[in-house]
Amino acid sequence: MQQSAERQFGDSAFKWLTLAMALSVFVLIVLIGVELAGGSRLALQKFGWRFLITSDWDPVNDVYGALPFIFGTIVSSLIALLIAVPISVATAVYLTELAPKWLRQPLTMFIELLAAVPSVILGLWGIFVMLPWLQNYLFPGLRKTLGFLPLFQGPDHGYCLLAAGIILAIMITPIITSISREILRSVPGLQREAAYALGATRWEVTRIAVLSYAKKGIFGAIILGLGRALGETMAVTMVIGNMSYIGASLFAPADTLSSKIANEFNEATGDLYPSALFELGLVLLGVTVLVNVFAQLLLKTFAGPSVKPQH
Repeated sequence: MQQSAERQFGDSAFKWLTLAMALSVFVLIVLIGVELAGGSRLALQKFGWRFLITSDWDPVNDVYGALPFIFGTIVSSLIALLIAVPISVATAVYLTELAPKWLRQPLTMFIELLAAVPSVILGLWGIFVMLPWLQNYLFPGLRKTLGFLPLFQGPDHGYCLLAAGIILAIMITPIITSISREILRSVPGLQREAAYALGATRWEVTRIAVLSYAKKGIFGAIILGLGRALGETMAVTMVIGNMSYIGASLFAPADTLSSKIANEFNEATGDLYPSALFELGLVLLGVTVLVNVFAQLLLKTFAGPSVKPQH
């Protein structure tokens, strides 16, 4: 009887302890939001919703608008996803389905090492290695072949939205790859065996039995990568050009919410200027939350149920 009571107490304590740990994440996000809202109170009172739809950023006259930085944040992150997602998923598929055993561990180790590289190191590499290569090879090639598109028109200064998107893609590729690899490894072997038994080729097994089963998990990995891209600061600040810009050209310098905060917070004076920077942080938090909520709704609406293993 005493042993049974001790077990019930242990189960109850474990349940409430894990619940407290889970709720602490939510509480932390709320506290961050409250702190940002408190710091941005003056800017919220003066500009209201106009802060989100105006492009002026003039500390001399205390006029502030976040639209160019929202634009830069979203566009650079989308460029990163367009580049990183195919590479990441293909790499994860190769490591789990196609790579010989002697090659899997070394490749996995290098991917994890890339994920551990500090962003400031990647930023320095971007300035001294990536940007010269882009200016000498990639950008001229894009201008020559796709120059009829507005995306690849305008002067090329090296520091631009496209460069920021590429450096972000390099940063999020190992994250998406590592998570996708673990998800693909968790697909039951029965899925593969059933497909092979029906005469499917290796590609068909990968596409139908593996990727179809793991699509929700891979989508979650992509969202985690997007969250990293939206909030990245140092590497983007070092290659994006740091200029307020809204336009079609990917060759133009731009700015993001996080890079604007990093560049100007130390020199912000007065009351309204720091408050506007706090509001940029609040907007960044809101954009991140909205993107994740939208992604979850999109997943539930279009992804459909995962393939269930047959017994």
